Amino acid sequence: MRSRRWLHSEDSQAAHSYTARKNSWYSPTIFVLGFIPIFTFALGTWQMQRLQWKVALIDELQEKLHREPIFLPKRVNLSVVPEFVYRRVLLRGRWDHKHSMLLGPRVLEGSHGYHVVTPLIRSDGSTILVDRGFIAKEFADNDNFARGEPGEVEILGMLRTSHTRNNFTPDNKPSEGTWHWADVEAMADYAGGEADHVQPVFIEQIYEGSSQDAALRLSKGIPLGRAATVDVRNAHLSYVITWFSLSAFTTAMLARLVMKRRVQNRARPLPR
Repeated sequence: MRSRRWLHSEDSQAAHSYTARKNSWYSPTIFVLGFIPIFTFALGTWQMQRLQWKVALIDELQEKLHREPIFLPKRVNLSVVPEFVYRRVLLRGRWDHKHSMLLGPRVLEGSHGYHVVTPLIRSDGSTILVDRGFIAKEFADNDNFARGEPGEVEILGMLRTSHTRNNFTPDNKPSEGTWHWADVEAMADYAGGEADHVQPVFIEQIYEGSSQDAALRLSKGIPLGRAATVDVRNAHLSYVITWFSLSAFTTAMLARLVMKRRVQNRARPLPR
């Protein structure tokens, strides 16, 4: 009898002293899952701000593009050129074909070719660079780009700056006539530089004709200018969706892990 009471007392004490092992809340998994939603949400918020900025920028450039064309002064103030990017301009002068350059390679509607950049000697004696547009590779190989309209011409274009070069763009080789990207300063030097009154001002010629006339120009090797549109890339919306989606997904994973830990940490009955 005394032995049974002793065993019962031991079981009672064990029941009071037994505590189920709890999983720690401070684990690397919970730390990472707690950090990722905050970090990705912050990135999504930043990209949202970038999206608003980019939309405002495109609207501003569109508004500039629809203003009345202007004539450039004889001496262009280079410091204010960025403020006039995408402004339409009217130019009169004669082509300096001997200093024409091929910029590329480029692709237009599946056709491989180049853009023709030719200095335009204006009636006031100053010279600027004009991207006259696209020609197919076979005409570039036949040096058709070095020929064009004789005498004075009048063109409509829009003011641009040097292209942004990425890490995969090869170096230009002016001595070999190889131009992969529009380095306006180097192109102006190639065309004669300050000694020949060549200014590092870059104009892209605008084409406003019909699609039939455009096809005819391409078939004859006549450079085809670009449409009067703003070509600023805007991928921020996709970034916003990506970061906010990742934040929501990792938040759901964190909540699921927390619920699982709570279930595991509840008091468990003694094993029998």
